[in-house]
Amino acid sequence: MPFSTVLVANRGEIARRVIRTLREQGITSVAIYSDPDATAPHVREADHAVRVGPAPAAESYMNIERVIAAAVDSGAEAVHPGYGFLSENADFARACADAGIVFIGPSVHALDVMGDKIRSKEHVAGHGVPTVPGFSAAGMSDDDIAAAADAAGYPLLIKPSAGGGGKGMHEVHNRGELAEALATARRVARASFGDETLLLERLITRPRHIEVQVLGDNFGSIIYLGERECTLQRRHQKVIEESPSAIIDEPTRKRLGAAACAAAASVDYAGAGTVEFLVSADQPDEFFFIEMNTRLQVEHPVTEMVTGVDLVQQQLLVAAGKPLALAQHDISLTGHAVEARVYAETPARGFLPATGRVALWQAAPGARTDSAVETGSVVSSHYDPMIAKVITHAATREEALAAADRALAHTVLAGVETNIDFLRTLLTDPDVRAGTIDTGFIDRMPPFSDPPATTAALSAAALCVAEHRQAQAQSGRAMSHASPLWRSGSGWRSAREPQRGVVEFVGSDGALLPAVQIPAVAPDPGVVTVLDGDVVWVHDAGVTTRLQSVSRERAARMRRAEKQYEAGGGNPDVAAPMPGAVVAVHVNDGDEVAAGARLVTIEAMKMEHPLTAPMDGTVRVLAAVGDQVRKDQVLAQVVATSSTDAAATLSTAPTPTPGE
Repeated sequence: MPFSTVLVANRGEIARRVIRTLREQGITSVAIYSDPDATAPHVREADHAVRVGPAPAAESYMNIERVIAAAVDSGAEAVHPGYGFLSENADFARACADAGIVFIGPSVHALDVMGDKIRSKEHVAGHGVPTVPGFSAAGMSDDDIAAAADAAGYPLLIKPSAGGGGKGMHEVHNRGELAEALATARRVARASFGDETLLLERLITRPRHIEVQVLGDNFGSIIYLGERECTLQRRHQKVIEESPSAIIDEPTRKRLGAAACAAAASVDYAGAGTVEFLVSADQPDEFFFIEMNTRLQVEHPVTEMVTGVDLVQQQLLVAAGKPLALAQHDISLTGHAVEARVYAETPARGFLPATGRVALWQAAPGARTDSAVETGSVVSSHYDPMIAKVITHAATREEALAAADRALAHTVLAGVETNIDFLRTLLTDPDVRAGTIDTGFIDRMPPFSDPPATTAALSAAALCVAEHRQAQAQSGRAMSHASPLWRSGSGWRSAREPQRGVVEFVGSDGALLPAVQIPAVAPDPGVVTVLDGDVVWVHDAGVTTRLQSVSRERAARMRRAEKQYEAGGGNPDVAAPMPGAVVAVHVNDGDEVAAGARLVTIEAMKMEHPLTAPMDGTVRVLAAVGDQVRKDQVLAQVVATSSTDAAATLSTAPTPTPGE
């Protein structure tokens, strides 16, 4: 055993995944946690756990002093940083060394060089690695940047130099878009990475994102473990990854591997790392270096599945000073692996992050699922919205994609909205199946709509609500003064045929559905229903649907409101789609705005979400920069230009609250 005790300086699914290998190796694991994570799965699964602070990551998971103190106090000999948080922080690696603790990662020199996109690009270019044309904006004014951008030529991609995960990246297709994109990119870079330095690169059209996994030791050995296809992205955030890539042939694979090893060797890299490249969809044998991630990647499981190599185990051995036991000729790729990232988000509402308590979690049988949650877990707005990864492996790419779709169909998550239905749509898309994709593929897809609930799902949801209401009545918590006839819920009335009652539901889009009749018999046993307050989560035919039950009174009020909104030109309220902080107000009270104009931007789950005007009209601003807002809080109202009186009347009407 290379170490006796290792502290895992992370949370969620990656902490659980590292703890799993530590347990297999007989190494004592120490977890850290913030206040909201006190009962999280990774805390329970570790041998020991240490509190490191309150919810904000800057005060807990990214607080170097507290993490080091936790390692020292727990007797840990080494720290595994996972990914994100402090995993690529050179100051953290230095602090570990100063405390006599092994940092399970590369050297401080490698972190310094590769942790900066500008510096790393210049560095590897000097070692024969092809790079994308571009320039650093460090120390430049906006006018200087505009001039340099004109000289470089559009389109360009703006990237935070110290960033990762696609945060703060913006495409700019002409000079008119540059100023706003620079301001937004700096704001995100400053908030996410503490450094607003930007890098501008030529935007390669129809690119594919290919990355190469490397392993190095402290004795000069570096090998590559094939490539991963990470082209299916949304806003530069990976969604589905594969290994190997469908377009990389063996000669190109060897050239990519050689370039990746050259980049790693240029900083004497030790440990697991990933070198990322852009590959032209039109010329797959042409590739350019993007950056090197000096840590374990989110998508590392697909490499493990096709190579049979436990990358965390290799990290531990290298960090303990062992030479690599693997040579390049030992690495072969067997079959095909696919990973689908499950995010807490609502694709039908523009992929807005979702929060809440997990009322039910069931992983799919037969697939590898690395999850951050279990039944009872709370998904908050403090951390990244990725809550699970579903990984499948098969003999061929077609079989692996089909297996991933089946696994997602059997993954049940109730209580929090997710992108599972969107992932299934993506996996079955003909172009995805054919492999004819590029990094803009998802952004070109039409707006996503939730699949309709099946008849069986609606019936099961209605019966679930009816039985709950009847149980409440019989227990005396509701209508305790009424006679048994009225408590029966049978719907019987004098002088007419006996009939069963109905239940009114609001769908996940907030619209009132047609009334659903309560069935006389139980639904198909394969239908899963979970009642969470006034919300019923129902899973049937591979689809999970969120249905909110409402009283007849509220249903009638909603129908009247819909007619009023139609008369006034639309709903005037602009509400927060999730809890967050207001980071920008783009208009002044009383301004005339056009439909689609940005009004307010809120930040939640490390992402910015602009809220726009629903119609032409006059805006009333109800929020200020710095405000902490709750979900569905009205932040602005727009009085319709075409129907001022009607809209003004609506602006004074109370906004229905969920669950009323």
